[in-house]
Amino acid sequence: MDALDRELLNIIQTDFPLDPTPYRTLGERLGIPESETLARVRGLVESGVIRRIGPSFDARRLGYVSTLVAMKVPSQRLDEVAELVGSYREVTHNYGRDHEYNLWFTLVCPGQAEIERIAGEIKSRTGITDLHLLPAERMFKIRVDFEF
Repeated sequence: MDALDRELLNIIQTDFPLDPTPYRTLGERLGIPESETLARVRGLVESGVIRRIGPSFDARRLGYVSTLVAMKVPSQRLDEVAELVGSYREVTHNYGRDHEYNLWFTLVCPGQAEIERIAGEIKSRTGITDLHLLPAERMFKIRVDFEF
């Protein structure tokens, strides 16, 4: 990653342009062509530096419910189960932890019944029943920006 990649990352996470040609606009801000901007972003995605580019919404304000889920997965199946869990569009992210409950993920759905249905489906598809829904009792939202 060079200095231009770092500047690009800083802009993407805090001030992504909301216009019809955002990568052209980013390129103009950085003094590079749109094609180079796209190539740099693709490279950062392929290297795993960028996981996702997209909006973040306040699910509660939109009438959705969410829950954190903790799952106990045999270590040899962690990658397989994480891939399956991540295939659900209702899962915002999942991550492994060094803990007895080693796969954690967040489900966001239109209602509690849908959360229960998806959790049940994941249990059924994986054969893993040690899964706990951990809904938030209080909301803490901390803005995290990484300075590159």
